[in-house]
Amino acid sequence: MASRQADGPTDGGGTLGKADLENFPVAPGFLPAAWRADLMAIYGFARLVDDAGDGDLAEPERVAGLLGVAGAPADQGFRLALLDGLEQDLDRAFGAALDPAAESPRHPLMRALVPLIDRHPVTPEPFRRLIEANRVDQTTTRYATYGDLIDYCTLSADPVGRLVLAVAGYGTPERITLSDAVCSGLQVVEHLQDVAEDLGRGRIYLPQEDLERFGVTEADLAAPSADPNVRELVAFEVDRARTLLDRGAPLVGTVRGRLRLLLAGFTAGGYAALSAVEAAGYDVLAVQAKPDKRRLALKAAAIFAKGR
Repeated sequence: MASRQADGPTDGGGTLGKADLENFPVAPGFLPAAWRADLMAIYGFARLVDDAGDGDLAEPERVAGLLGVAGAPADQGFRLALLDGLEQDLDRAFGAALDPAAESPRHPLMRALVPLIDRHPVTPEPFRRLIEANRVDQTTTRYATYGDLIDYCTLSADPVGRLVLAVAGYGTPERITLSDAVCSGLQVVEHLQDVAEDLGRGRIYLPQEDLERFGVTEADLAAPSADPNVRELVAFEVDRARTLLDRGAPLVGTVRGRLRLLLAGFTAGGYAALSAVEAAGYDVLAVQAKPDKRRLALKAAAIFAKGR
């Protein structure tokens, strides 16, 4: 494989700056520099794709120009065209890692993937799944069942954990199964934190069968604060998310050293976010519950020590 230096993982639009808003540290300082660069490259890709799919790019016209995508943000289908352009740029990243003479990716965050692909046994599949999740978001705004939502998480969340394991060299089938449970749990947690924001985008990730079970309407979710029915529903989903985290947390005990600390931090971020939702009385409409950093650190230490 070619040994090629990518441009620094910068996008000029603040995409990487959103790492500080996550429930857990994306690339903490205790990791080796090469690992931090790889994790930020993965995060940059995932965040870029999410921002393109959500219409949150700081400079959508500039990104469209880089990718050779026609149209304007107001055009119907512009987001899908951007996602298609990013997938083509992903192909360039894999091509450039294999052949120094191949065309380089056009977006700087895509160029940051080249050395990662060069160094690690990653395939295009998990990256493509993240793009596909954002395509789904353009056409699917409601999920009938919890099973449907978890199927979506296999596209939107699980690939990230698989990439982290591949970078660390620990991508065994057992670990991948545990990682998928953690990542799906983290995704459900994020959906609970973002109920009001998602509704503003026209999306509801709370399963429709659960809304019916607890007597919650879409109008209830649009209220400035949660009524008792909404709080009961959120509490129910919190328990489900915790079950997923509990199922996957033993992943931490299968590794050692700094990777163990990293995975403990990821998992603790989910638990701490759930605690924040509980502390808010399950009212995710009045406030976006964020994990307390001290609580997160204590939970991470406990998970690191126990291995789950």
